[in-house]
Amino acid sequence: MSLTGPLSVGFDFGTTNSSVAVATAADAVHLARFPYSGGVTESFRSLLYLERLREGSRNVIKSWSGPVGIDHYLQADDKGRLIQSLKSFLTSRSLQTTEIFGRRFQLEDLLANIMRDIRASVETQFGVPVTHATVGRPVRFVGADSDEDDQYAVGRLEAALHRAGFEEVSFEMEPVAAAFYYEARLDHNELILIGDFGGGTSDFSLLRVGPDYRQANGQTRNVLGNEGLALAGDSFDAKIIRHLVSPALGAGTYLDSNGKRLPVPNWVYYKLERWHHLSLLRSRETLNMLESVARQSLEPEKITALLYLIQHDLGYQLHRAVQRVKVTLSHAERSVFRFTDGDVDLDIEVTRADFESWIAEELSDISIHVERLLSKTGVRGEEIDRVFLTGGSSLVPAVRSIFEKRFGADKIQGGGEFISVAHGLSLRALHSQS
Repeated sequence: MSLTGPLSVGFDFGTTNSSVAVATAADAVHLARFPYSGGVTESFRSLLYLERLREGSRNVIKSWSGPVGIDHYLQADDKGRLIQSLKSFLTSRSLQTTEIFGRRFQLEDLLANIMRDIRASVETQFGVPVTHATVGRPVRFVGADSDEDDQYAVGRLEAALHRAGFEEVSFEMEPVAAAFYYEARLDHNELILIGDFGGGTSDFSLLRVGPDYRQANGQTRNVLGNEGLALAGDSFDAKIIRHLVSPALGAGTYLDSNGKRLPVPNWVYYKLERWHHLSLLRSRETLNMLESVARQSLEPEKITALLYLIQHDLGYQLHRAVQRVKVTLSHAERSVFRFTDGDVDLDIEVTRADFESWIAEELSDISIHVERLLSKTGVRGEEIDRVFLTGGSSLVPAVRSIFEKRFGADKIQGGGEFISVAHGLSLRALHSQS
């Protein structure tokens, strides 16, 4: 599909999934679509897969991202390096580079590889150069303890975008962008609360939207306040891994070291819970340590299964298994977690009640931040006309229940879980040019 005239590009670079939308002068919005397994998808997985290949007399490192990266990874017999949730490292001043196949890569370059592939795909689809974009950012980045941390993350994100070929970028809060998506269909004014639940962050905004504010080009003066916290889908996934997966892979078990009964090192399981740390376990030092633990373990079959998962870089398959059980529990009271590959064979029943008890602390934090937003803006719950929830984790019943109990089920609306931010960002870019 070729589009003519100036395009306003909205780029939602997410922790787990990314999406792009372009708006034309007629307010028409087109979502980018990416080829995947014989079909197309509007969600580009924000992952990077690298392999070391032999070309002639030298070794080269090649990378693929998103759906193409997944296909290369799944087809490879000897797995390379699969990296997920890179966005979660943006606040880390200690992680400037990482070593892959003996070569050091800057974080910004790894991010740029993903962004460059997305940009090239969008240019091919719409037949125009893409060098300007309005890009989403969370209210609070993963790992940020201050506004300074957030600005540091924005700076690194912008540097990666420039390396990917974007000449000019501007940023908008992701929940504010989702408000533009919601507002596009309104024929009256409303005071709304936006809840945007991504892979790494949960963000909330209070805004006045509607025809009167749209005519004012949606300037930020309509935003009454923002609030965010660094937990969402990945945090929920971590609890599933902690309670279902890690015990089956040796967490909490013991080893016999020269007659002394010692616990299996727990830090390995801490990293197992975090998608952006999982690939870092595949180091020679860690593998040697786990091989030694397996020889001394009182339950060696569990450590052997853990070793197999790490050695074969099965983070993507593990992520899919976790997502399947989480999605099932969004519409059913019970599910079965299944993960079978080589030495790993897990078949564990789980109930929604179990899952909700595991994420109780996260649910409480979400409630606290919503109340904090109301308090600092001076807005009472009954004054809010609508609560719009978006992002994948907004589909978790326990998350939705927080807002139904606080504001009333009749005020809750959802939609565009994986595209609302990109859609809204493109409208934000269009309005800013008016």
